[in-house]
Amino acid sequence: MAARLNPRHSDMVRDKIRATLLVKALEDHVFGSREMAATQVTAALGLLKKCVPDVARSEVTGEDGGPIKHAVSVSFIGTDTRGV
Repeated sequence: MAARLNPRHSDMVRDKIRATLLVKALEDHVFGSREMAATQVTAALGLLKKCVPDVARSEVTGEDGGPIKHAVSVSFIGTDTRGV
């Protein structure tokens, strides 16, 4: 068997699976299909904060920390002869 390119890959996959299970448990609790005690919810949220980055703190920037530039192009294709 060939050596893995990233030896931590299996650990990262396990962490993602655990995070998915925590999110699923919390969703089930919110939507009423699973009962959880307050301590379980607190523990699940604490664990989730350790394995999933906080989206509110992430920042997306362009080159050299500047703004991201967006370009949009619209083309109309057809046989309309009215010049519209």
